Amino acid sequence: MDELNEFIERVRALLGPNPPGIGEGEIEAVLELARVAAHSAERRAAPVTTYLAGMVLAGAAPEAREAFLDDLVVKLEVQRP
Repeated sequence: MDELNEFIERVRALLGPNPPGIGEGEIEAVLELARVAAHSAERRAAPVTTYLAGMVLAGAAPEAREAFLDDLVVKLEVQRP
C-alpha cells in the first residue's frame, strides 16, 4: 500500500464506525479536481473546491461520484481564464 492510501485509511479510521469508501478512480478524480482548482484561481481554491464537491456528492453511488468529479473538471477547464 502506498503512502497516499495509507494516509487515506488513517483518515477513514478517524471518521467513525462507518466511514465512506473511496476507489482508486475517485482518488484520481479528486486529485485532478484539486489540480485544476489550484491552477484556475489560487492554490487555496483546491481544498475548498474538493470540500464543496464532497458535500454535494455525499450519499451518491461511487460510479456517480467519479463521473460527477470528471465532469466538474471538464467544466472548470473550459471556464479557465
